[in-house]
Amino acid sequence: MNTKLTREEALSLLRKYNQEPFHILHGLTVEGVMRWYAGELGYGDEEDFWGLAGLLHDIDFEQYPEEHCQKAPELLREAGAEEELIHAVCSHGYGLVSDVEPEHVMEKVLFAADELTGLIGAAVKMRPSKSVMDLEVSSLKKKFKDKRFAAGCSRDVIRTGAERLGWTLEELMEKTILAMRSCEEQVNREMEELF
Repeated sequence: MNTKLTREEALSLLRKYNQEPFHILHGLTVEGVMRWYAGELGYGDEEDFWGLAGLLHDIDFEQYPEEHCQKAPELLREAGAEEELIHAVCSHGYGLVSDVEPEHVMEKVLFAADELTGLIGAAVKMRPSKSVMDLEVSSLKKKFKDKRFAAGCSRDVIRTGAERLGWTLEELMEKTILAMRSCEEQVNREMEELF
């Protein structure tokens, strides 16, 4: 899959519609996670495409929260994004704000990992290290079971995401922690440059 948008264009686009550092951080994190998964699952030649889907998946969330995944196609088409990328972005909201179903493995990973990165990010903030490097699956599972912790992160979406991939919840957690470890340093560096 050749992508029409460059990474620089995609980042500019994300920043055009998102000013909140938290939203930029989330986009960069999901980008890094998606790039790791592409390599891990045997789609290394599509790593850039997977990364862009992660970077831009919430493009419309900050300015158009009521139209999340509905406004994205228009914003992405204006920027020259291809239809595969638009489909992937819209599919991550399947069953919540979109009727575009995740079909490709990449879309299923994005659907599953998006919510989970939020939960992991919240868990990391509570740690003395403020890092995912020393976060263990057992600790994350406790946070997952505590419904009051990061209540905005849908446990149902995370569970459904794991099922769609044919993985256990533990497998999804383990892989996504590793994926976040792989990009934490780069994401932190880029956030410092941007803000």
